[in-house]
Amino acid sequence: MSRIFAIGNVLLLGLLVIAILCVVAGLIVFVFWARRTKNKNTANHSPSETVTPQQEEIRKTLAQTLKELRNDKNMTQEFVAESLGVSRQAVSKWENGTSEPSTSNLIAIAKLYDIPPEELLKKLI
Repeated sequence: MSRIFAIGNVLLLGLLVIAILCVVAGLIVFVFWARRTKNKNTANHSPSETVTPQQEEIRKTLAQTLKELRNDKNMTQEFVAESLGVSRQAVSKWENGTSEPSTSNLIAIAKLYDIPPEELLKKLI
């Protein structure tokens, strides 16, 4: 009779361990699911892409300046892109404020538009 109780206790202990493992596994799955959902919801607002109002103003001003300079020189985006060794899409992104040219590209742009790099930067302030 005591063996039956001992076996019953072992079975209950085993079921308890299995139940605890299931709860822990469920919590782990929930945490990963919640993290994934949060990442999907914030994918368009990652910290690296967060733009302050001051940066946004500079971007707009830089974009407007680049477009104005190109138009003043009667150049197409294709011509500018070929001259700088970049794609036309890159020039378009610079002019609509979606991205910004690298420092070396800014210097090359200033040379292409026949203005000193300092003058290009002065136009941004």
